[in-house]
Amino acid sequence: MPRPLGELEDAVMTRVWKWNRPVTVREVLEDLRQERSIAYTTVMTVLDNLHQKGWVRREAEGRAYRYEAVSTRAAYSAALMNDAWSQSDNPAAALVAFFGMMSEEQRLALRDAVHIVQGPEQVERPQRTEQTEHTEQTEAAEHTAYENPASVQDPTGR
Repeated sequence: MPRPLGELEDAVMTRVWKWNRPVTVREVLEDLRQERSIAYTTVMTVLDNLHQKGWVRREAEGRAYRYEAVSTRAAYSAALMNDAWSQSDNPAAALVAFFGMMSEEQRLALRDAVHIVQGPEQVERPQRTEQTEHTEQTEAAEHTAYENPASVQDPTGR
């Protein structure tokens, strides 16, 4: 499992990932200088460290190197999440807590990702019965009540 990147390592890798092509120290330096004062040798050292840690590969170009990401930002994020989850003494509870922190947009992205991983042939379609329809209607009403408690009518009709 990768250790989380330090602040400057992350700033450098963000550019390498965003540009998605081999980059030079000079290119990264010039972009970083828009945000902070930083020396060429500092960026060179960070890229060398990232190379030694296996985050980037490099290819000589004259007296310098061009650096390219070994994996994606998504793969890095996934590895960090997996490591955090696997360290839990109760992975199910950790997932429930994590899902509870997600925005609706994140939950929809998660649902879409699960469908992609499972594939269309693995998504079981249960036979529709009266009970299934009743259950779906009940769940929809509960969801509406959860999202908008004011929408629930008083059983007395008020």
